[in-house]
Amino acid sequence: MLGQLRKMVVKLDETVGYQLPLTDERVNLNALIGRTIVLRHTGNIFCVHCGCQTKKSFNQGHCYPCFISLAQCDMCIMKPEQCHFEQGTCREPEWGEAFCMQPHFVYLAKTSGVKVGITRYSQIPIRWIDQGAVQALPIFKVKSRYLSGLIEVVLAKHVKDKTNWQRMLKNQVGDEDLIVVRDRLVAECQEELAVVAGSFSQDAIEYLDAEAAVDIHFPVTVYPEKVKSFNLDKQAEVSGLLQGIKGQYLILDTGVINIRKFSGYEVELEL
Repeated sequence: MLGQLRKMVVKLDETVGYQLPLTDERVNLNALIGRTIVLRHTGNIFCVHCGCQTKKSFNQGHCYPCFISLAQCDMCIMKPEQCHFEQGTCREPEWGEAFCMQPHFVYLAKTSGVKVGITRYSQIPIRWIDQGAVQALPIFKVKSRYLSGLIEVVLAKHVKDKTNWQRMLKNQVGDEDLIVVRDRLVAECQEELAVVAGSFSQDAIEYLDAEAAVDIHFPVTVYPEKVKSFNLDKQAEVSGLLQGIKGQYLILDTGVINIRKFSGYEVELEL
């Protein structure tokens, strides 16, 4: 099978279901666990936005012109507290209105320990699965991405906002109770959260104190003791026994590969 990679399509079920998009095809990856697979990069890379061929990929699959022109590639996507739309400098205001000025959730998740994160409503539980979280708990619902970023900055002073991907792949997540962590965080950050809330309307922030934690089970038969990461730019062919899938990573007995990182790469999948 030949096609261009995209980030894996996921579905929350008793065990997370994974499909690998290859241009117009979707491969059921769960069915391939326990089999030897080969991913062979042809050397071709195509922009995930405009479709043009490019020699180098930027920001998970964009050509350089798209990378420097699209609002979705701006730094404020990673740091929403620096929102260009809020500052009136968004390069694509209509896109910002549709993407950023929509309800967002602030959540806690167990990835490589407890972390805080944000996501749009439409990306629950996809965002949690993509991060490799084994459990997640929404704690605030807010009216914009900018506001979710401000709250995340406050909470990140007390809990991590990044995932250690090696620990995540080794399933080293800890045994903290997310409800207990939530209650402690809200109490510790009460004054700072009140300052943030004071700049917005009364209904801009909703505290979700009745939500239950969501458990996520990944299709993994063996977690790696050591993590070796494959890079298609340096090694055109990756092969091994598929032992599991977690986050956006394929776990092979020979190493791991982040599929999302290589969006737009043309590959041949061989079983």
